Amino acid sequence: MRVSHRNIYANVLGYMNRSLSGLVELNLQASSQKKINRPSDDPIGMSRVLNYRDSMASMTQYRKNIDTAKGWNGLADENLMQVSVVISRLKELAQQAATGTYTADNREQISFEARQLYNQLITLSNASYEGKYIYAGHKTDTPAFRQALFAQSNGNGGLDDRILSVDGDAGRAMVVRFTQSGNFSNSNPAFHFSEDGGKTWQIGTYDTTAPANPQVMNLGGVRIQIDASAPADPDPTVLSNDPENLSDTSGTWLWVRPSAVYQGDDEDSIQVDHFGSNTLALAPEAAGVFKKNVNVRIDSNDGTNIGFSYSTDGGRSWTEGNTAPEGSPTLPVPGGFLNLAVNPVPGDQFVIRPSRALMHVEVSQNETVQINNIGKEVFGGLYRDGSGNNQPVELRGKLSNNLFETVGKLVGYLETNTQQGAQQALDDLNDAHAHITTYLAGVGARQNRLDLTDNILAGLQLNASERKSKIEDVDVAELMTQMHMQQITYEAVLKSSTTIMRMSLVNLI
Repeated sequence: MRVSHRNIYANVLGYMNRSLSGLVELNLQASSQKKINRPSDDPIGMSRVLNYRDSMASMTQYRKNIDTAKGWNGLADENLMQVSVVISRLKELAQQAATGTYTADNREQISFEARQLYNQLITLSNASYEGKYIYAGHKTDTPAFRQALFAQSNGNGGLDDRILSVDGDAGRAMVVRFTQSGNFSNSNPAFHFSEDGGKTWQIGTYDTTAPANPQVMNLGGVRIQIDASAPADPDPTVLSNDPENLSDTSGTWLWVRPSAVYQGDDEDSIQVDHFGSNTLALAPEAAGVFKKNVNVRIDSNDGTNIGFSYSTDGGRSWTEGNTAPEGSPTLPVPGGFLNLAVNPVPGDQFVIRPSRALMHVEVSQNETVQINNIGKEVFGGLYRDGSGNNQPVELRGKLSNNLFETVGKLVGYLETNTQQGAQQALDDLNDAHAHITTYLAGVGARQNRLDLTDNILAGLQLNASERKSKIEDVDVAELMTQMHMQQITYEAVLKSSTTIMRMSLVNLI
């Protein structure tokens, strides 16, 4: 077969390009330290590498979330430890004040430190992490608590249940004694008040410009709103006290002292929005524990059963074919029930919206960890009731677990020289301390879980990195050997090509 110079040139050029291309490819791998630089290098390997990269990116984000959660919980842990120290000191002061040998001057001296410790508790309850208040629920830009006033009686009569609110400001606790028995619904019982712990007394007045209910008691710069509705119990709401008798166990006495109002979110209420037929008779209410919004749609009503569907993802997908008996229907949905007073009609829709205060971060797939606490569930204080008035919060069924109310009462008793009240405050401080310790244990448990999850993710990240490296990264020693061999091959091609290109039949003539 005749081999032309054109064929020789084309073959030499192809061999040189293939050898040079192999050398350049090895050089690229040496530069990037990667065996796979393009999907065409290894399609299956590239797919596995991308999966590993995606998994590692998720784990990196999870670990960032864990770091944030550790910051929130670490601050709460240290914060509640300091609260525990303050309570321990307050118990010491209460124990001293409850001692019968202490004089009014001694209790007043103790009250100065107690007042400062109360202010310190306000500061601790408004702790913030990176500018976000950790006890205010989702209202992270609002301090969880603000200082306020409230009042309690000595238990004689039925006044405690009728105190709606206390407004104004006072530098120290005030004490009130009633000099006339009666109900606020049919009379304004006369009273005296003292701003200096009972040393001097002033005659109190009522705000005659205010509506009949509530009645407003004026104590200088402080106003107390009293529920003046007709009582079910015909006995007097307050009992009179002889002005010459300064014993706070006789008649009805009232202490106005510091407390704190919770300003953050709660998880107490569940709202139901109704869309459809224009009727108020449905009176929709929801009961249960709902983790997210639930949409409910009425599909049919055949006179016996009501057909409905529900969605937990905002209406993107629906669970259909559910039924409930007609009448005053109760519709079972994820998390609880939707209760209706009368039968709905097809087309009616409802949205169950639970209140939200707790925040969670995702620390692994489908796994979250709580990072905050609801301030009123930790410290208590005052919070709005159904009528919108700020009232003391009962924690786990006990008012004594309410730290701000307990400390406020102690300050009031110390500033008004009330030995028996100091003893009661000491007992309540023990309950409040135990309540804080329980929350502290919960924060510690979450912190331990975060540490464990972080360690697990670190191990998974290392494993994924090693597996990805085996697929993607080059073996440097092997690569250097291949490059050396490829260089020799390329040089051989060049040398042999030079020899072949010089060969010609003319040389033999």
